[in-house]
Amino acid sequence: MARRGNLMSVRHDIKVLDCTIRDGGLCNNFEFSDEFVRELYKTNVKCGVDYMEFGYKASRALFNEEEHGKWKFCEEEDLRAIVGDNISDMKISVMADVGRCDYKTDFLPKEESVIDMVRVACYIHQIPAAIEMIEYFHELGYETTCNIMAISQANDAQIDEALSMLAKSNVNVIYLVDSYGSLYPENAGDLIKKYLKAVEDTNKQIGFHAHNNQNLAFANTIETLSYGVSYLDTTALGMGRGAGNCATELLLGFLKNPKYSLYSLLTFIEKYMKPLRAEVEWGFDLQYMFTGQLNRHPREAIAFTDEKRTDYCEFYKGLLEND
Repeated sequence: MARRGNLMSVRHDIKVLDCTIRDGGLCNNFEFSDEFVRELYKTNVKCGVDYMEFGYKASRALFNEEEHGKWKFCEEEDLRAIVGDNISDMKISVMADVGRCDYKTDFLPKEESVIDMVRVACYIHQIPAAIEMIEYFHELGYETTCNIMAISQANDAQIDEALSMLAKSNVNVIYLVDSYGSLYPENAGDLIKKYLKAVEDTNKQIGFHAHNNQNLAFANTIETLSYGVSYLDTTALGMGRGAGNCATELLLGFLKNPKYSLYSLLTFIEKYMKPLRAEVEWGFDLQYMFTGQLNRHPREAIAFTDEKRTDYCEFYKGLLEND
């Protein structure tokens, strides 16, 4: 499969999706102030970002409201308090995890909601349940994605079957998600070719969501972009679970489409992200590199960080002994 365009090309199919509040919310339990979220919304509009993901639609039967910020649940009134009727060109997204949301009771019909897109997140064995949710959201009038998490631990047969099932569904976008930050540009590119091949006879798009365990989130994002990925996830200053994500400022500085602008984002980073980073920890560090290299969930590395440990050698030996 040939690459699409070159470093000077403008690709009008590309959509930048900011998930700072959703993935970044995993760092601070979604405790963002309304001012922070409102200013990020305004910033994304000014910068030409195509979608902004505000958080999860999580089940209150599984998650206690008193223990999480409001963006764990994304109530309609909370969204509208930030965006009003969202008269901008930027679309609003939320994420719904298979098995962790009450999707048949917590979503309004699209005409009654400011939400435009619902992103259904699942592991590969949950594809049938994900498709059931996707079809339900389409009946309600929403755009949808399927974000297949931890794809680096799935085998080729599983991936092929999942893509075949999704290609027959009403999903709009299928995401390759490097949950563990374990992919390199070479295998990220190979996987993306498989995804693109699976939907070449459909009108579906492919997306990519990177984690930065090995300092490759941006490299993997532009590698997959070069083969034809259209939907690209980013976060301001790379804020996200553990090692974080592909930084919005890196991608906006790379893309040649004049609709994207970097200046307002830099102002937002100066005023809001830098002070936040002094209070909340995220980003590349050795413990995340280890779990990325070993293709493991970063939960042990997150615990290492939370405990303020610095015994990297002992931690690495422990990972190897339990691998």
